Amino acid sequence: LPEAFLDFLKENGVDPSIYTPRYIRLKPGIQQLEAEFKSKLEKVGWLPNFYSLPPQIHIANSMAYKEGKIYGIDAASGAAVSALNVSEGDHVLDLCAAPGAKLCMTLDLIGNSGSVTGVDVARHRLAACRTMIQKYALGDRCRLFVADGTTFSLIPVFKEWTSKRPWKERKNAKKARVIGLSRTELGYDKVLVDAECTHDGSIRHIQKFDHWGWETLERRVLDAERTDSLTVLQFRLLSNGFRLLKVGGSLVYSTCSLTAAQNEDVVEQFLRENASAELQEIDAATNWPCKSGGIPKTLRFDPLTSQTSGLFVAKFTKL
Repeated sequence: LPEAFLDFLKENGVDPSIYTPRYIRLKPGIQQLEAEFKSKLEKVGWLPNFYSLPPQIHIANSMAYKEGKIYGIDAASGAAVSALNVSEGDHVLDLCAAPGAKLCMTLDLIGNSGSVTGVDVARHRLAACRTMIQKYALGDRCRLFVADGTTFSLIPVFKEWTSKRPWKERKNAKKARVIGLSRTELGYDKVLVDAECTHDGSIRHIQKFDHWGWETLERRVLDAERTDSLTVLQFRLLSNGFRLLKVGGSLVYSTCSLTAAQNEDVVEQFLRENASAELQEIDAATNWPCKSGGIPKTLRFDPLTSQTSGLFVAKFTKL
């Protein structure tokens, strides 16, 4: 790792040895997969239906992957979805949906009722979501919108869906915008805000600088001006997601950054400015291999402690 990044880690109290590659995948059909991969898959005991694969195995070439039986998702990302406690029939908003693994997991959890609305500002990234939900045949109760998550305002679909293509891809969702939600029942039951960040806690992202060139790391991760603009974006995403949440609903805010500025600082500012927001204990986290965050009831995953990518998780309810 370059000296500038080592200094960055030291300032944030992070041990550089956490950047050891580990790969965790979601896999139904464990016996068949072990035969195909010719490798023992280790069950993740603290997260249902998750298994770990040795890093030398690439799932993209497997028949199980090509047939849509498995998809890659880090266990920490799965924990963020699990923290929402999604139930069948819930109407869920994924405000930063791309590239789509968490969206797929949420669709698995809602079953044959409820809905999931996925939003992303980039058309090509949302196209990746569309490809995933089509590949895994999960699109029956999903809508996709190309839209700015800080201003997105569509309410959930409450009636039974009759369209053969219920997902929608719109460059701009303003025509159906709701300026204010005057009735609490119009909001979403659950909202996930896995916000854009510097990705410094993501093992796979940091490894990409071997190809991109480490000099680009300072511009993408260490530049103070970019970090300041990201924290403004993160606060606005969190605020809008909370606005679209129904009273009594749950919102999870997460980033794969290890910095306090993009996590605890954003949460503290949000709580100061939103009297109806309250942090919740994450009940599912009783046995999770993670640390407490810098604010009570928040959590932090990292490769050293959790054997996952780094992730900060905070859960709110609306009073």
